[in-house]
Amino acid sequence: MTFTAVQPYENQTMVTNILLLNFSNDRFFIITFWLSLIYCTILTGNFCIFIIIRVEAHLHTPMYFFLSNLSVLDICYASTTLPIIIFNCATGNKRISFVNCIAQLYLFVSLGGAECILLAVMAYDRYVAICNPLRYPVLLRMKLCAGLAAASWLGGFLDSMLHTVMASKLRFCKSEDSINHFFCDVPPLVHVACNSTKTSKILMYVVSVFLGFTPFLYIVITYFHIISTIMKIKSSEGRSKAFSTCSSHLIIVTAFYSTGILNYIGPRGYSVELENLASLLYSILTPVVNPIIYCLRNKEVKGALRKHFWRSYFMTD
Repeated sequence: MTFTAVQPYENQTMVTNILLLNFSNDRFFIITFWLSLIYCTILTGNFCIFIIIRVEAHLHTPMYFFLSNLSVLDICYASTTLPIIIFNCATGNKRISFVNCIAQLYLFVSLGGAECILLAVMAYDRYVAICNPLRYPVLLRMKLCAGLAAASWLGGFLDSMLHTVMASKLRFCKSEDSINHFFCDVPPLVHVACNSTKTSKILMYVVSVFLGFTPFLYIVITYFHIISTIMKIKSSEGRSKAFSTCSSHLIIVTAFYSTGILNYIGPRGYSVELENLASLLYSILTPVVNPIIYCLRNKEVKGALRKHFWRSYFMTD
C-alpha cells in the first residue's frame, strides 16, 4: 500500500487514499485467473451447501444449521478481500480510499471474529451429540441454536468496532509510506503509523487472545471430553462413526486457527512474502476448505446433493 493525498497534522498526516500492493507484473494474469477460480469455488461451494441444507428437510438439525451459517459467513468473509484483490490485479488500479479501507478492515475483522465464536459453538454441538446424545434434542433446540448463531455474528461485529476505532485514529508521517499488503488489515496499518501505536498493539493482542484463544481453548477442552467418550465406545464401527462426525469440524478449526494465529499473534521478523502469504491464506483457506471437506467427507450432504441435482436436472415426469 502507498498512502497519498494527505493533510498536515502536527508532523503527522491524515490519509485520504491508499494504494494496495499488487502482484508482480510478469505473473499477474496467472494469479488473477487462479484467484478468480478460487473465489468462484468459494461462492459456488458454500452457496450449494447453504441451499441444500435449506431445501432438504432431513438436514434441518442443529449441526447443519450451524454449518449453513458457516457457509454464509465464509461467503461474506472471502468477499471482503478477494474481489478487490482480483480487481487490482486485472485493472492495475490499486487505489482505495481510506474510508473504504477502514470499512474493509471492519468487515474483515468482524467476520473473522464471528467465525471464531461460531466454530466454538459447533464444537459444543458435537460435544452434546456425542457425550449427551439422549439430551441432544432438549439441550439444542432450534430457538437456542438461532440465539447462539446470532450471538456469534453479533460478537464478531462488536469486537471489530474496537479495532476499527483505533485504526481510524492512526496518523502517518510520510505522504508515500509503502506497505506490502494486499488488503486493509490491522497489523499493516499499525506497522506504518507515526503516532504511538502502543494502545493499538495491546488491544490487538488482548482481543486476539480473548476472542481467538479463548474459543480455541474451549474447543480443545471440548474435544478432550469428546475423544475420551469416543474411546469408551466398545465397537470399532461406533468409534469410527463418532470420529467421522467430528473430523470435518476439526479440519476447519485447524485451518482457520493456524493461519489466524500466524497472521495476528505469530512471531514477527520473518520475510514479507511469508507474512503476506499468511494473511492471504487466513482470508481464503477456510472458505475454500469448508465446502470441500463437508461435501467429500459428509455422506448426508453428498447424498442430498446427488438426490437434489438428479431430481432437478435428470428426472422427467
